[in-house]
Amino acid sequence: MIARSLRLSALALASIASLAGAQSRTPETGPTIEFTPYAGYIVNGSVLDGPLGTSITNANGPVYGAQAGFRVSPTLSLYANAARSSSDIQVGVPFLGGVSVGTSDMLLYDAGVQLNLGRSTGGVAPLSPFIQLGAGGMHYDIKASVLTTKATNAAFNAGIGADMAVAKGVGLQVMLKDYVGKFDFKEATQLFNIQGNTAQHFALSAGLRFTF
Repeated sequence: MIARSLRLSALALASIASLAGAQSRTPETGPTIEFTPYAGYIVNGSVLDGPLGTSITNANGPVYGAQAGFRVSPTLSLYANAARSSSDIQVGVPFLGGVSVGTSDMLLYDAGVQLNLGRSTGGVAPLSPFIQLGAGGMHYDIKASVLTTKATNAAFNAGIGADMAVAKGVGLQVMLKDYVGKFDFKEATQLFNIQGNTAQHFALSAGLRFTF
């Protein structure tokens, strides 16, 4: 599944890069600061696969957050991002589907680089595709009937998206981001060093980008 997702991501990145190469670049002056509050939906991967087809995962659900960026050149930006998502913890059981056994409040945070792939000057509004690559962490605050605990794990991420200018200093940003990490069962349980899955969490979001 991960290999297939990576192939699809690579294909999407190549398509955006080809689009950007066909677009005309417009000059931009000096470093700028950007701030983007956003909201969307996250699809969570399974953190543990058990016997007989069972699994443990966070249910899919809404995600919201904000990203701050510093554009150092027309093609390169540095960013820092934080997002939060709350959902049920589900145990997957064959023929029964997901059974909720508690709740999980997940905090996603990362920082990295954004490569801006140019800006089109035609159409209704300028469109600026981009790709992101970063690293950070995922913090879980878990509450279940028999367990209340916390756990944090490292995560890597990659994203693709586009900005569309709607007014001077304001744009609409749409992005698909893939967070990849492994849940730390030893920290969560304090007892068992269970080796879980390297899970992928896909977040699709839209927000308003403000440039200063």
